[in-house]
Amino acid sequence: MAAISTASSQKDTHSFFARLKRVTKSYTFRVVIQGIVTIWLATTFTFFLIRLLPGNPISIKIDQLMQQGYTLEEAENQAATLYDFNPDQPVLEQYIVYLGKLLRGDLGESITSAGTSVSQQILRFLPWTLISVGTGLFISFSLGMLLGIMIAYWRGGLLDNVVTALASVLSGIPDYVFAILIILVAGVQLQLFNVGEMRGGVNPNIEAGFTLEYIASIIKHAFLPITTYVLATIGVWTLSMKSSTIATLGEDYINVAKARGLSEWRILTAYVGRNAMLPLVTRLAISIGFVLSGSVIVERYFEYPGLGFQLARAVGSRDYTTMQGIFLVITVAVVVSNILADLMLSWLDPRVTLEEK
Repeated sequence: MAAISTASSQKDTHSFFARLKRVTKSYTFRVVIQGIVTIWLATTFTFFLIRLLPGNPISIKIDQLMQQGYTLEEAENQAATLYDFNPDQPVLEQYIVYLGKLLRGDLGESITSAGTSVSQQILRFLPWTLISVGTGLFISFSLGMLLGIMIAYWRGGLLDNVVTALASVLSGIPDYVFAILIILVAGVQLQLFNVGEMRGGVNPNIEAGFTLEYIASIIKHAFLPITTYVLATIGVWTLSMKSSTIATLGEDYINVAKARGLSEWRILTAYVGRNAMLPLVTRLAISIGFVLSGSVIVERYFEYPGLGFQLARAVGSRDYTTMQGIFLVITVAVVVSNILADLMLSWLDPRVTLEEK
């Protein structure tokens, strides 16, 4: 009886290690491990890089106080009471303390905003970035897919020439240039809107709540950043979809569908569109990871209270903990989105296998 029990135990152990071996050899496991290592390396690099910036939170605050008329001694005393930060602490010791807190899920407290955790700051500013950049990405992707498939299917015509030329121009202009043009041309020169009223995330005179007035104010203030992101990215999506569609139109199953007498609309949507979108869907998943980074310059121009705006403020005041927290969130988002893009590709296209044989 004991021999049977021992044999059963050995069989279970062998089965467990066999399953463990299969898991460790799988593509998913390797990608996840690579992602964790990438996040750690990026976090470490960021930690030491931001401390190479000239000045520190104490010295920056001292300079600001002296510009307000304080003496050096008065400024030093006040800065020491405002900030819980020791500039003389060894950087390696700071790094070890930071990693210890990070392993417990603690991003620390903001240096320049005493008593405010970095997690609270991120949760406060994150929704605004998701609203503006996320909405802009969705609109530009949807319109880019539609325009790209149309100009590819009816290529060579007036629509193709005009849209392709316009998309090429738009794709080569940075988003902050669009922000400047919108403010100077549309706002100042043409006076299509009041620049001052459009700054910020919402009208401060409106009470926060799930009301039509408050929601309308959010949409109004997000309109300019969203427009900027759409203009800056729609050209890339349009040209990418055009290229993918042209490649799809050369496939044999498209010729078979035409030979069967199917309507152009049916071929365009059911056959061409679905297959041409495949490589761009994975690219969209990767782009979603960059949504959290927002745009530091664009949000700064519009005074829009997103992560990019907060990051710019943290850099200016040398708020190390806030910078570390925001960079960490951005890094995690980018790495995770890349992993999901790889896994999504294998799910969407059965011809792509991600597991080792």
